[in-house]
Amino acid sequence: MTGTASSASGSPISTASSASGSPISTASSASGSPISTASSASGSPIGTAATLPERDPYGPRAARTATGLLAAFNEVDVLAPGDVHVARALARLGGRGDPVGAAGPAEPEDVVLAAALAVRAIRNGSVCVDLDTVATTTAGEGEVAVDVSGLPWPDPAAWRAACAASPLVADGAAAPPDRPLRLLGNLLYLERYWQEEELVRREFSARSGPVAAVDPQRLCAALDRLLGDPGAERQRLAAAVAALRPVTVIAGGPGTGKTTTVARLLAVLHDLHRDAAPGRPGLRVALAAPTGKAAARLTQSVADAVEELPPGDRDAIDGTTASTLHRLLGSRGASGRFRHHRGNRLPHDVVVVDETSMVSLTMMARLLEAVRPDARLVLVGDPDQLASVEAGAVLGDLAAADGRAEPPLQAALERCGAFRADRPAPPSPAAGDRPDGPVDPGEPGEPVVVRNGVVRLERNWRFGGSIAEFAFAVQHGDGDAAMALLEAGSAELTFVRADPAEICPEQLAPFRQQVVGAATDLIGAAESGDVDQALRVLDEHRVLCGHRRGPHGVARWTAEIERWLDTARPGYDADAPWYPGRPLLVTTNDYDLGLFNGDTGVVVRTPEGRRAVFLRDGRPAAFEPARLGGVGTVYAMTVHRSQGSQFHRITVVLPPADSPLMTRELLYTAVTRARRHVRIIGSEAAVRAAIGRPAGRASGLQQRLGVTG
Repeated sequence: MTGTASSASGSPISTASSASGSPISTASSASGSPISTASSASGSPIGTAATLPERDPYGPRAARTATGLLAAFNEVDVLAPGDVHVARALARLGGRGDPVGAAGPAEPEDVVLAAALAVRAIRNGSVCVDLDTVATTTAGEGEVAVDVSGLPWPDPAAWRAACAASPLVADGAAAPPDRPLRLLGNLLYLERYWQEEELVRREFSARSGPVAAVDPQRLCAALDRLLGDPGAERQRLAAAVAALRPVTVIAGGPGTGKTTTVARLLAVLHDLHRDAAPGRPGLRVALAAPTGKAAARLTQSVADAVEELPPGDRDAIDGTTASTLHRLLGSRGASGRFRHHRGNRLPHDVVVVDETSMVSLTMMARLLEAVRPDARLVLVGDPDQLASVEAGAVLGDLAAADGRAEPPLQAALERCGAFRADRPAPPSPAAGDRPDGPVDPGEPGEPVVVRNGVVRLERNWRFGGSIAEFAFAVQHGDGDAAMALLEAGSAELTFVRADPAEICPEQLAPFRQQVVGAATDLIGAAESGDVDQALRVLDEHRVLCGHRRGPHGVARWTAEIERWLDTARPGYDADAPWYPGRPLLVTTNDYDLGLFNGDTGVVVRTPEGRRAVFLRDGRPAAFEPARLGGVGTVYAMTVHRSQGSQFHRITVVLPPADSPLMTRELLYTAVTRARRHVRIIGSEAAVRAAIGRPAGRASGLQQRLGVTG
C-alpha cells in the first residue's frame, strides 16, 4: 500500500486526528519520542499513527521499545507488550532484520504488524487474523472500548501481498511448515495454530465415512423402542446418525433433551453391539466434559435419564460416570502432554463429550488424536453459547459449516427408519426452538439432510416460560422482543434498570435479601458438616458479571456481598480465609489434585477440621486448605467461568454498552445458566448493545470442513 492509510470505513486518511478532532502530523511513541511516518512493504508512507491519550510510558501495557506502527497500536491497547515483543522476535528470525534498530534490510512494518495481530488474535480467542476485516472488527482489549478507526491500517490487498512475499510467511496450504506464519487467502495464522486447525479438519474429514455395517432392521427396532414417542423425531435422528457415522454433533439449547438423547443413543448402541457380537465384552463408553462441574452435571443428568429407560436397557448404562477431558486423556500436568495420543489411543468404543462449546481448538486436536479411528465420537453442546476461553470455536464452526452432502449416510438413515415421521412441526419461538443450521429442513414431508453429522435439537422439553422466551430473543438478535419481556417482568424474569456502578440501595434490596439468604443457608450447611447439602446450596444463587474488575466486575460485587454478610450475620468474618461456607473458585489448574480452572467448591467443617470440598468426577472430594493453590471467593464470577454450571437463581450485572465484552453470546450464556429466576441489572442500552453485537472469532475451519485431502 502506498500514500495513505484507510480508515475502518475504507476512506483514505493521510493524518490522524487528536482527541479534539484536529489533524496532527505525528503521534508519540510510548517513550515520548515522535513516531515517524510508517512505511508499506514498498517503503512508501502509509500515513501517521493515531493520536493517543497520555498514559504512563512505564506502565504494564506499554511496549517501551516499540516505534512506528507497533507503537501506535500498542498505545491504544490494541497490542499488548507481548504481542509486540513476539512480532519483533519473529522479524529477526526472518533474516531481514528487526524494523527497529537492526542492520540490513528491515522486515516491512506492515508484515510485523500483521504478525503482532496474529499473536493478539490467539489471546482473544481467534485462531488467526483476518487481514481483510481486522480494521473493522477490532474493538480494543478486554474490558476497555477503543476507537481504532483512526489507526493507520494497511490496505488489505497490499497487506496480503506483503505477507505473501515475506520470508516469515508460508503462503498457502501446500507450503512446507518451515516458517512461523502461514497465509491462507486473507487469513494469517501462527504456524502452530494452522497445524492444529488442519489436524482437526483432516480428522473430521477422515471420520465422515460410514462405520461398520449396521443391520437396518435391528437399528429401526431399537429406535422404535427407545425413541418412538411423538415429538422425539430429532432425538431419533441423532441416535441414528451416531449409529451410522463416526462423528455426531448434537446441538441444542438448554432443555432441548440433549442428555436424554445421549442416554437413549447409548442404549441403542449397546443394543446393536450385543446383537453384532454376542458374547463379546460390552461396549466401552467414556463420558467427558471440559470442567469438573460440567462432568458432575453430566453424570447426574445421564443417571436421571437412565431411570426413564426400559428396564432391559438400563443395566448397560447404569453407573456410567463422566470425567474431565484432562482426566480422560491422561493429562501429564503442566507439560501439556497426555498419556493418550495417536500412538496410544483411548480404549473406548464410544466417547461422548458434553459442553463442547467450551472445548478449544487445541484440546479438540488432542481429543481427535486420542480417539480410535473406528470408535464413535459424540459431541454435545450449545453452539450459541460463549466459545472456549482459549483459541477456537470448534462446535460453532461445525454447526455453521455448510458441509457436504453424504448420500450413503442419507440412504442408510432412510433404510433404518430414522425419518419415521414427517418433518417436525415448525419451531416455536416461545419454546426456544431454532430452525437454522446444517440440518437442512427440506420440504414438508421430506426427510432432513444431515451435514457434518450435525443434528440440532429443536423442541424444548424443560426450559420454558419467560427465561426461555428471553433467551430465544437474545439468541436471534431481537432486541425489541427482549426488552418487551424485560419491561413486562414475571416471576422468572426481573429487570433492574440502573447502572450497576451507581445503583441505589432501594433497588438492591430484593437482590441483597436473596443473596444473603442463600449465603446464610450455605454457611449453616457447612458449619454442620453436611457436605452434600453444602454442595447443593452452593448453586442456589450466583452473580454473573461480564467484567472481572471495576464497578461492574466480579471483585467489586464479591466485596459488596461480603460486606452485606458482615452486617447481616453476626460472627461472620470474611477476613478469615477458610471460614465454613466460603464458596470457592479454582483459578489455576492443579493437576496433582485433579482440580481445574473454573471448578467450584465450599469450605466445610468436618471432624478432621475445615476442608475445601469440590465435586471431582461427580463425587465430593475434600482437601486440606493448605494444599490448594489458586482459589478465590465466588459469590460472583464471570459469565465465562459459569459455563458448564446451572444455578437456581442468577443475577446478571451488565457492563456499559460500549464494553467489547458485552456480546450476544455473553448475555445468552448468562441467562441460560438459570433454572428458576434471572435478574438483570443494567441499562436498556447495554441490553440492546449486547443483543446487537454477535461475537466473532476468526477461523478457517468453518469454510474448510468440506475440503478433502
